[in-house]
Amino acid sequence: MDFQISEDSAPSEFISEEQRRQLVGRPPATGAWLAGDPIGHRKLSEVFDLETESGEKLVGARLAFESWGELNQDASNAVLVLHALTGDSHAIGNAGDGHATAGWWNGIIGPGLAIDTDKYFVVTPNVLGGCQGSTGPSSLDRNGREYGPSFPQLTIRDQAKAFEILGRSLGIETWYAIVGGSMAGMHALEMAISNPKLMQRLAILAAPPFSTADQIALNTVQLEAIRSDSNFAAGWYYDAKPGFGPHRGLALARRMALLNYRSPEELNERFGRSWQSQVSPLTERGKYAVESYLDFHGNKFVRRFDANSYITLVSAMNSHDIARGRESVDAALSNINCPTLVLGIDSDRLFPVSGQEQIAAGIKGELIGGGLQVIQSEFGHDGFLIEIEAVGQQLEALLQA
Repeated sequence: MDFQISEDSAPSEFISEEQRRQLVGRPPATGAWLAGDPIGHRKLSEVFDLETESGEKLVGARLAFESWGELNQDASNAVLVLHALTGDSHAIGNAGDGHATAGWWNGIIGPGLAIDTDKYFVVTPNVLGGCQGSTGPSSLDRNGREYGPSFPQLTIRDQAKAFEILGRSLGIETWYAIVGGSMAGMHALEMAISNPKLMQRLAILAAPPFSTADQIALNTVQLEAIRSDSNFAAGWYYDAKPGFGPHRGLALARRMALLNYRSPEELNERFGRSWQSQVSPLTERGKYAVESYLDFHGNKFVRRFDANSYITLVSAMNSHDIARGRESVDAALSNINCPTLVLGIDSDRLFPVSGQEQIAAGIKGELIGGGLQVIQSEFGHDGFLIEIEAVGQQLEALLQA
């Protein structure tokens, strides 16, 4: 796997010694994009204020976003593509020039592709609370210091409101389609339920109607891994020298998450009981190849993400429940009456197909393909990012509906 390709978007594979050498050197205290860094292809929204569900007010916030294609005269061809937990606005394109990794959906968005930028104006924002240009814990507050742990608690609904504000600032009252997978599917669901007129089409990929106790438990262990790192310093680590940030805790959280994103079948088939670099883990203090895979991607991750942002976003995912404050899951889903693609991955152990079955059963609008679409994949949850051909075909059907 190329060092600059997001691990979410590619099959797992053995890590070479050359790849391991690429991570030599101490990482900065945060992998966030910071003011003064190369801006790359980002654009920055107008500033806005947001009243959060927690009762706190976020003043002077902004979202970083990227766009492709041209918005037509009546703003009727805009497609909003939202990113998953560790994604960002860089959905397509190469790494470099302010972007740590290549686009996470290369092959889906672009001229002549499933989301055709010759036809559609495509917008991908970095989520509020993120760390790649949007206002988040690594951003400076009104006193000129990083928000850190004082950043307001956010919910999926708060972040969905921020996306609505962005659309209006771009002159888009109704999106031709909103597309979201995983955490982004949570955002897309909330937008469709709270404001059904906001989109003409909807895609929910590998996302649940609510976060279950099992999912919250898995998330909580990851957050405690970060907080238990002594270098986390209760969230005030931004002035730490390279190598003295909360890297061990954040890397461990990433390792845990990767196990949820991939299927047992893929890991067993790829790695088996192989040793890394033919060094025995039994007598020579070596490692199994799968250990090296997790180590590499954990250590790579800390160079492009922020520990406080990870806590903020995962906590928002824990808040996800479309029935909260509403009559029921089915009652909330009945608000969705536009053509909708609901797609699941058969090997997904993070957000199993049973969640997508519940979503598909409750939606009142037309379902693309006549019902829930399930993709056969060995890649587990990340199949919605990796199975480009199969996912692309389903998205084309939605956009042509």
